[in-house]
Amino acid sequence: MLRNRAKPGSKYATPEGARRLRAELDELWRVERPAVTRAVAEAAAMGDRSENAEYIYRKRQLRDVDRRMRFLSKRLDDVRVVDPRSQPHRDRVFFGATVTVEDAEGEEATYRIVGVDETDGAAGDISWQSPVGRALLGKSIGDTVTVRWHAGLRELTVAEIDYR
Repeated sequence: MLRNRAKPGSKYATPEGARRLRAELDELWRVERPAVTRAVAEAAAMGDRSENAEYIYRKRQLRDVDRRMRFLSKRLDDVRVVDPRSQPHRDRVFFGATVTVEDAEGEEATYRIVGVDETDGAAGDISWQSPVGRALLGKSIGDTVTVRWHAGLRELTVAEIDYR
C-alpha cells in the first residue's frame, strides 16, 4: 500500500534561501552556460573531437552546469517558502527561528533553523533536519534537549527564541 508521504528531504526554505537559489539558477542560465557553450564550440573547431581533451573537458563542464540547473529548477518548483516573521507561535522553536542555547558548562551558541540548501555552520545556520535542528523543533524557553554530537551526547537548554 502506498502512503502519501513527504518526499525525502522535504524542501523548506526561508525567503532569503529561495532568493539565493533563484539567483544561482539565473547566473547559471544567463552567464555560466553561454560561456561554457562558447568554449565547447571553440574546442570543437580545433579538430578531431575524439582526441580533443579541451572539447571533452568542456562537454563535461556543460553537462555539470545543465545538471545543476535541472536540480535547482526542480528544487525551486518543490520548495515551500516559509517566512519566519509570519510565525504566529513565537514561544516555540519552529522553522526559521533563531535559537540561543546554553550547554552544561554555561556556554551559549546561537543557531538559525533553515532549509537543507541554506546550511552554513560558520554562520550558525543549521538544517531543520540536522540532529540539533530536529531536537530543538517544538521546544520552548527553558526546555532541555539531549543531542548526539560528534564527541558524544550533549545537553542544550533553550535560552532565547527569536523570529527575525
